[in-house]
Amino acid sequence: MRALKFLIPLAVFMAIAVFLYRGLSLDPRKLPSPLIDKPAPAFVLPQLHTDGQSWTPEAMRGKVWMLNVWGSWCAACVQEHPLLNQLSAGKVVPIVGLAWKDKPEDSKRWLQRYGDPFVMVVYDQKGGTPINYGVYGAPETFVIDKRGIIRHKQVGPFTAEIIRDELVPLIERLNGEPV
Repeated sequence: MRALKFLIPLAVFMAIAVFLYRGLSLDPRKLPSPLIDKPAPAFVLPQLHTDGQSWTPEAMRGKVWMLNVWGSWCAACVQEHPLLNQLSAGKVVPIVGLAWKDKPEDSKRWLQRYGDPFVMVVYDQKGGTPINYGVYGAPETFVIDKRGIIRHKQVGPFTAEIIRDELVPLIERLNGEPV
């Protein structure tokens, strides 16, 4: 009976230790998304560079493309931006920028300073659209296939290694698939 008194707390401690060890071994950049392999949420948002014009992802139907959620207030977006400029210059994939919770004038100034890799920039000052995509914070990027299905979600900034080892091979594979 006395041994049982010590075994129960020991068993509880061991169970907690296993869960903690498992949690510490996870990569926080690999947040699972329930949207992977599902249609990208539709939206209509104003274009940043063309007053009075709106844009919808339907315009990209038939193309593999990326949606990059960013903001002029986002320090990690500055870190990632040179890589997006390189992707754009190399014509690897069309990138649509979604300026999140940002004033249009701040977004324009930021793009003038750091470069504009985007084929289209839309903005959402209230922030509802990124929430529909399950965005936790900027930057987050989605690879969307020719049929409008989300195939990849990048949480946080890209690195050169992620682009080389994961993103480019995925885009090449998706571009080879029929519409």
